[in-house]
Amino acid sequence: MAAQPDPVNEKSHVVSLESGSSSPAEFHDELPDPDAGKTDEERARLDKALVRKIDLWLVPWLSLLYLLSFLDRTNIGNAKTAKLEKGIGMAGRDYNNALTIFFISYAGAEPVTNILLKRYSPRVFFSSIIIAWGIIMTVMGCVENQAGLLACRWFLGLTEAGLFPGVNYYLSCWYKRQELGFRAALFFSAAALAGSFGGLLAAAIIQMEGVGGYEGWRWIFILEGLMTVFVGCFCWKMVFNFPDTASFLTPDERLRAQRRLSADNQTRAESEKINRKYVFQAIKDWKTWVYALQYMGCLCPLYSFSLFLPTILQDGMGYKGTHLQLMSVPPYAVAAAMTVFVGWFADRTKFRGYANMVVSLMGCVGFAMLLSSKNPHIQYAGTFLGAAGIYPTVPNTLTWASNNVEGSLKRGVMVGIVVGWGNMNGVVSSNIYMSPQKPRYWTGHGTVLGYMFVCLFGGSVITHILLKRENHLRKTGRRDHWVEGKSEQEIRDLGDVRPDFIYTT
Repeated sequence: MAAQPDPVNEKSHVVSLESGSSSPAEFHDELPDPDAGKTDEERARLDKALVRKIDLWLVPWLSLLYLLSFLDRTNIGNAKTAKLEKGIGMAGRDYNNALTIFFISYAGAEPVTNILLKRYSPRVFFSSIIIAWGIIMTVMGCVENQAGLLACRWFLGLTEAGLFPGVNYYLSCWYKRQELGFRAALFFSAAALAGSFGGLLAAAIIQMEGVGGYEGWRWIFILEGLMTVFVGCFCWKMVFNFPDTASFLTPDERLRAQRRLSADNQTRAESEKINRKYVFQAIKDWKTWVYALQYMGCLCPLYSFSLFLPTILQDGMGYKGTHLQLMSVPPYAVAAAMTVFVGWFADRTKFRGYANMVVSLMGCVGFAMLLSSKNPHIQYAGTFLGAAGIYPTVPNTLTWASNNVEGSLKRGVMVGIVVGWGNMNGVVSSNIYMSPQKPRYWTGHGTVLGYMFVCLFGGSVITHILLKRENHLRKTGRRDHWVEGKSEQEIRDLGDVRPDFIYTT
C-alpha cells in the first residue's frame, strides 16, 4: 500500500494510476467520445458492461490455452510414474536432463517473445506457437530413445516460451491497472487446474496401456498433444490483436475500451512503434531486477512442485498407480482457489507486496513440513500449504510489475525479462530432486524453502520498502526537478519516471 501522503506537503496534482484516476485530458481527447451527453451513472453502467464483455471473451480462452501449455510441459511427471523411463531405456540423470533442456530453450527465448508478438500481432503469434507445440507434444509420444525425447523437450520449450509473457502483456493492453491482477490470477489458476486435470487425465489415459501397441505413457503425450492442436486451430478466430481491432466489440465499445486505457495513463499498444529504447529502458530500470529476484522465488518452487509432486507422492508417501494420480488432484484444486482469491484481494486492496509476503510464508511452512517429517499425513498436508503458497504469487508478482511500468512496449520487455529470468530457475528445479535421496529429498525440499524465503519473501519486502520510499519522495515534491525545462511530450515519454506516477506497493 502506498504511504499515506502528508496533507500539508503533498502535491495537489499527483495522480494515482493504480486507483484508476483520470489522467491529463490530452491522453484521450484525440479519441471521439461515444458517450457524450451521458450521465456519470450511465457511463459507469456502460463501462461495467464493456469489462464484462471483454472478460467473457478473453479470460476463458486464454486460461484454456495456458492450461494446455502447463499440462504439456509437466505431463512428463505423470509419464515418469507410468514407466516412461523403462520404455525408452532412461537411466541415472536422464530424466533430470529431459527436464533441464526444456527450460534452457524456454527461458532463453522468453525475453524476445513479446517483441515478436508486437511485430507479428497477437493473432498470428499465438496461433502459430500453439499449433507448433501441440505437434511437438504429439511427436513426443513416438520417441524411441533419450535423444528423441531431449529434442522434443528442447523444441517444446522454444514454442511454449511466448505464451505466458505474451498473455500477461496482452492482458495489460486491455485492462486498467486495478483490474489486471484478478484477470491474471484467473488466467494463471489454469496452471493449478492443469495439475488437477493432468492427474485425472493421466489416471484415465494410462488405462490405454497396449492399445495400438503403445504404452500408456505414450498415449499421455499423444492425446494431450492432439488436444492442443485441435484447440490451436480455433485460435485465429478467438484472438484479436488489440481493443481497436476487436470485432466482438461494437465501434462504440472499441472507442470506450481505448479511452478507458488512456484515462488510466496507459499508452495504447497499437500506437507504440518498436524501438530499441524500450529495451534499454527496461534493462536499466531497477524495478526489473527486483521483480526478477521475486520471480525466481516463484518459479523454482513452482516447477519443483509441478514436475515432482507425483514422484514425491510415490517415493515419499507410498502411493501407487491410479491412486497416486488421483492424490495429486486436491493440492492443485486448493492452489487454484487460493490464486483467484489472492488476485481478487490484491486488486481490491492494492496490497500486492503484503499479499506476496503472507502467501510466501505459508508456502515456507508447507515445505518445512515436507522437510522435517516422515509422517505421510503431515507431508501430504505440507503439499497443500506448499501449493497454496506458490501459485498465487506468480500472477500477483507479474501484475505488481505491470502496474508499476508505463508504456506497453517497455512493460512487454520488462515482463519478458522477468519471466525469462524466473524460468531459468527451472534448470535448478529439474536437478534438485535426486533419486539417491528418496524418499526424503532433502536437497529438493531445502532448496525450494530457501528460494521462497530469500528470493520471494525477501524480494517482496525489499521491493515494497523501495517503492514506498520513492512514492514518499514524489508526493512531497522531491522529484519535481526531473521534469523541469521539459516539453509536454518529453514529460510523457518519461513514462513511470514522471513524478506524478505513483507506484503500487
